[in-house]
Amino acid sequence: MHSQNLQQARRRHGRSARSAIGGAALVTLAAGLLPATGLSGNALAAEGWWRDPRNVESLITQHPHSPWVGDRLPSSSSPTVEIPHPERPLTLAELTDLALRNNPQTRVSWAAARAAAAQVGIELADYSVQASGALGYTRARQISQTGTVQPLIERYTPSVTLSYALFDFGVRSNQLEAARYNLLAANLSQNRTLQTVAFAVEQAYYALLGSQQLVRSGEVSLRNAQTTLDATERRRQSGLATIGDVYRAETAVAQARLAVQQAGGQVSQARGRLAFAVGLPVTTRFSLAPVPPRLEAQKLSESVADLVERAKNGRPDLVAAEAAARSLAANARATAAAGLPTVAATATYAENYFVSRPDSLNWSVGVAVSIPLFTGFRDTYNTRLAEANTQRQLATRDLLSNQVELDVWQGYFNLQTANTALTTAESLVRTAAQSLEVSEARYKGGVGSLLEVITAQADDVNARVQQIAAQFNWYTAFSQLNYALGSLPLAAEAAPGTPGAASGTPVPPAPASSPGASSSPSLPVQK
Repeated sequence: MHSQNLQQARRRHGRSARSAIGGAALVTLAAGLLPATGLSGNALAAEGWWRDPRNVESLITQHPHSPWVGDRLPSSSSPTVEIPHPERPLTLAELTDLALRNNPQTRVSWAAARAAAAQVGIELADYSVQASGALGYTRARQISQTGTVQPLIERYTPSVTLSYALFDFGVRSNQLEAARYNLLAANLSQNRTLQTVAFAVEQAYYALLGSQQLVRSGEVSLRNAQTTLDATERRRQSGLATIGDVYRAETAVAQARLAVQQAGGQVSQARGRLAFAVGLPVTTRFSLAPVPPRLEAQKLSESVADLVERAKNGRPDLVAAEAAARSLAANARATAAAGLPTVAATATYAENYFVSRPDSLNWSVGVAVSIPLFTGFRDTYNTRLAEANTQRQLATRDLLSNQVELDVWQGYFNLQTANTALTTAESLVRTAAQSLEVSEARYKGGVGSLLEVITAQADDVNARVQQIAAQFNWYTAFSQLNYALGSLPLAAEAAPGTPGAASGTPVPPAPASSPGASSSPSLPVQK
């Protein structure tokens, strides 16, 4: 009896000692973790350290009205772009080439195409044998149920497992088809991105040239107004003009100077937009090669119906939308088949190397059938989701098809209007110049009035501005129609009765407006 009490006392003493040791360990652990939290004991008790044990609140501002100031801000670096020959005026073709090389949009679309190509490789991997290896090491000592201690076991186990899907109701084939259509859509989207970049360069290029023409036209108007002011001063000294005539002439000079200054501001803005479109820093200095000073009216050799049909068959983004719809349809079929059984062949080979025992060999070959029984209707709704995405893409394709028709229709008649405006503007400039010449002669001869001269000057300025606008509106309209078609530059012929009709002068093309368009595959788009 005494020995039993002694044994119970010893066990209680052992448990107490282990509890004391465990408590001391917890205290030591807490003391070690306390500095890591960055808080003192009082702060832990006051703030409730369990609400933020990692002290992440210190990484943000402490008040809603305080700005965040970081000491390790990431620095963004952009590649340095240089013009090959900065002293030489750049043509539209050279600017377009620079843009296609330097504009980040082209890199974004190219990276997307590379990602789509990689996805095709991922899907092809499912058609290969899947192999995996493992190497295990075990060191164990076990005790039997009777309490006998077994010898120490030390084992090395290398193994190889092979598997191959034999049948999956078309999951792999449909996933591969979806990836290939997605790759086609990415490639065509890249083509459209190149066209978009080139189109933006054309628009900015013509806008800058037009603004520069307005500056030169305004400077001519300013010189004419200054000449009229000088003549009015002389007539006033001779008693042939009043002080009111001088004030009126000075007002005309001030208006002409203001127009030149405003046009100069437009030139600076247009230069920055062109540099941005090309992918250059906006502070880059460059000059532009001039366009032909005279542009003859042209007419298209194709009807608007033919142009609409050509755009619907070859515009990259529309064909890409069709490819995306087919990709989603194939993905929907793969999703529907994912809930069906799959059959796979498996093989395993493993060797067991013991330190103090004879080695052994394990292997197996078999066929496994995987049958999904119930997933909470997940497969059902995944299929519905894939089908809905397909229908949405089909609707998006039809919407884009209608937009293509509208773009070509508007571009066609914008170009027709620009053709008419060219002839009208040329006649307007001719008659305004003649009117100004007659008014100045009458004023110098003492017959006409200063108001007549100022009015004629304003008409001449407006006529030249209209001519500049008509010329660059034609270039812009031609570029817009070319972009709407998404194909090579249009074939056109000179209108009858124009100087270019006999020689067959073609329409000046908009260079590099449609890179890559000719490679668009023949993928019919059907509503």
